[in-house]
Amino acid sequence: MKKTVLVFGLLILALLLLFQFSKYALISNNLQIELIITIIAIVFFVIGVYINKKSLNKSKIPSTEINQKKIEELELSKREYEVLQKISEGLSNKEIAEKLFLSESTIKTHVSNLLLKLNAKRRTQAVQIAKAFQII
Repeated sequence: MKKTVLVFGLLILALLLLFQFSKYALISNNLQIELIITIIAIVFFVIGVYINKKSLNKSKIPSTEINQKKIEELELSKREYEVLQKISEGLSNKEIAEKLFLSESTIKTHVSNLLLKLNAKRRTQAVQIAKAFQII
């Protein structure tokens, strides 16, 4: 965060110096207005390219393949797997029930089965274990 603030601060400072230089050049009649506008446009273009490259080079989340064999080893049903995916999205039992068109008690049963099969005590721990097994 500090690096970003520092970079933008330096860019603003460089632009202010460029504007001061252009004002001085106009007053002293050393440069034509078209040349000053061209220099300012080039500076803005370079800044735009730099910011674009920085924003495109952000680290991307590596796409991991779902380990289907591990799902079969854990004997997760399709519905339990769907519930696990919804838990990993941070949904509550009620929200999962609404999305999957099931009752909340059915979701609680699936969550209990998931916790047993994944040997987890809490939902968050189940999600961590599932990520470690690469099944979500």
